[in-house]
Formats: sequence, structure tokens, C-alpha cells
Amino acid sequence: MRKLDQRGIASFEFILAFVSLFMLIFAIFDLGRYAITMQSLRTLASAGARAVMISCYTPALLQSPPQSPSICGGDPMSTTAKQNAAPFLYRGGLTPTLSVASSGSNLTVTASQAGFTMLMPIWGTALNAPSASTQIPF
Repeated sequence: MRKLDQRGIASFEFILAFVSLFMLIFAIFDLGRYAITMQSLRTLASAGARAVMISCYTPALLQSPPQSPSICGGDPMSTTAKQNAAPFLYRGGLTPTLSVASSGSNLTVTASQAGFTMLMPIWGTALNAPSASTQIPF
């Protein structure tokens, strides 16, 4: 009876284990990057809401609020203030956007990162372009 040739089996098993481990490491890295981005967007939305309340509403307006609160024009935060509030969002040449909208008796401040994409294609487009918002009852 002839003995089977076992050459190359160890390298094949190494490749199978390496590919699985490599995919797992990149998936963990990608989800961690997404989690940090979401937390930074929440921080930026909160800082933007704070800036809107400080710069746009005077004590006289707060004592007698109108039925539909008006939003002061323009972006409530400077680029430097945004970078100080959420420095991670400015890595890789990306720039987050901050928008303010009023609906009924609430102000909604939304921070979004339009250029963000996941590295692993297994997630699809479900986690691309994350955004976070903060509502301020008025």
C-alpha cells in the first residue's frame, strides 16, 4: 500500500486559519471605528445644541418663547469649535456637517458624516453616512 503525500497540508491549514483571523480582526476594527464615529457625532450634536442655546436665545426670548422658535442664521459653531468638540471626525480629510431644524416645540440639532464608509464589504451600505441628533424641548 502506498503512503499518501502530506506535503503542503500545514500551509493550507495556516491559510484557512489566517484568512478567518484576518477577517475577524478587520471586522472588529471596522465596528470600533464606527462606534467611535457615532460617539463623536453624538458629542458634536450635543455641543452644537449647547452653542445654539447659548448664542441664539436671549433671556428675554426664554421668558416669553414664541409658538415656533426661530433659529439664528448660519452654523452655530465655528470649525475650530467643532474640531475641539469631536477631533476624531476630522481624521482622513472628512468634515462633519451640523444642521439645526425646528419642529413644533423642539429644536433638533443633527451632526452627520457624509463621507464615512465602512472598510469591510460585508456590512453593505447600512452603516455608511452615520448621523446623530439631539432634541431640545423649548
